[in-house]
Amino acid sequence: MYKNMRGRPRAVLATASVAQFVVALDMAVVNVALPDIRTALGFAPLDLSWVVHIYVLTFGGFLLLGGRACDLYGPRRLLLAGLTLFGLCSLAGGLAQTPAQLVAARAGQGLGAAAAAPAALALLTTTFTEGPARVRALGVWSAVNAAGGSLGVLAGGLLTQYAGWRWVMLVNLPIVAAALTLAAATPAHTPAPAPRAPEQAPAARTRGQAPAAPPTTEPAARARLDIPGAILSTAAVGLLVLGIVRADTLGWTSPTTGATLATAAVLLAAFLVTESRSPAPLLRLGLLRSRWVAGANALVFLAAAGQFAAFYFVSLYMQQVLGMGAAATGAAFLPFSAGLVAGTLAATRITAARGPRASLVPGGLLGAAGLAWFARISPDGGFLTDVLGPSLLTSVGAGLVLAPVAAAATTGIARHEAGTAAGLVNSSRQLGGSVGVAALATLAAHRTGTATGPAALNDGYALALTATAGLFALAAVAAALLPRRGTTLPVPVPAAAPAPTEPRLEGTPT
Repeated sequence: MYKNMRGRPRAVLATASVAQFVVALDMAVVNVALPDIRTALGFAPLDLSWVVHIYVLTFGGFLLLGGRACDLYGPRRLLLAGLTLFGLCSLAGGLAQTPAQLVAARAGQGLGAAAAAPAALALLTTTFTEGPARVRALGVWSAVNAAGGSLGVLAGGLLTQYAGWRWVMLVNLPIVAAALTLAAATPAHTPAPAPRAPEQAPAARTRGQAPAAPPTTEPAARARLDIPGAILSTAAVGLLVLGIVRADTLGWTSPTTGATLATAAVLLAAFLVTESRSPAPLLRLGLLRSRWVAGANALVFLAAAGQFAAFYFVSLYMQQVLGMGAAATGAAFLPFSAGLVAGTLAATRITAARGPRASLVPGGLLGAAGLAWFARISPDGGFLTDVLGPSLLTSVGAGLVLAPVAAAATTGIARHEAGTAAGLVNSSRQLGGSVGVAALATLAAHRTGTATGPAALNDGYALALTATAGLFALAAVAAALLPRRGTTLPVPVPAAAPAPTEPRLEGTPT
């Protein structure tokens, strides 16, 4: 598919894919190791969940800031910094001797991921021209992202059982080293082309392309970092994620949960007011007026909520109802991984030929059908009768949805806002996953009540999986509301932000 690529595009694709793989891997690889981590480091039962929650909290909380930093300082530079921090914290986590050390290391991993994830996506969107070339590149990136997330469960089980829990952290080191080597070897950007003459700009917009921004100096770019917006957005998203992930233990009606979420809402409102008045906002609110940007972010929120929750409840079903071990549970997700990759490859071809909607709508419906099938699990079931079939159907549908969503969310985005768009779609994915798991875990727990037997647990998981089917159906509806084609609705540079003051992204091809 990429036999005609030479030089920088191929190197950028390899770099972004490997970086995204390790970020996605770490979302799931630790989960299966939690019982062993608790025993080895002496975690209190209520504190153990912070090994997972702190990563989600810092990752989700700093994504918007990481995305804007890509636009100001260049995605390649931020990718190198994020991967370096991620690798160092992975080493620290693997050597941790106390609970506090491991939690701190996981927080550092989240910060590194918040820089690396939007930088990897921004590198792709600023390197590949909007259209089939970008769709194919994002298809490879999405397939690697899907493989990293699903293989994390398998790797976590195998490493925990046969090598020890510390290797769920140390396994990141060779992958990060490979990503850093690729990133360092990626050819730097060439000098920016001469700015377009003013009379040429309208012609560029009629072809669906935002006018190219001329380069500016590095000090001027740095002066445009929106510090109040960065503080408010990070605090708002961080508190929102914190309130959500703690709701599974404190409950949604807890005063602490209510106060945390209310504070997050106030900070979010303050952030929106600040951004509407800022001459150089962290998130230009005009982006959200694009049907592509708004629709794709709503879609990825719903789809991620469904996918993350499906992983969570199917894993619990196999271990707590069917009695499968950690390694067997990880291996049972291999068909899911294969289906995700197959769906992603199919989505790439469909999107390149007919646009994102043609893949997103049937993918949402197929995922909903697979999850409705999953909801028929029984306490007397087994892998072949209750897991294999719905795994294949759900995963192909998820691949059809999650592969084109990055292309949809960056359609019409000017190069100088590629990092912001990447940070926004990653934030939507993280928030969707957090909200989905926390809300549906509460729903399952309410159905189960105080019972702890396999039949009661099965009923709770089945109800939650029914709700995930509804989320994918809503994602299909959101996809149906997107424009029919992907190259006709550009997001223009606002008049309030004159082109001469916008920085050129490092790594933008000529």
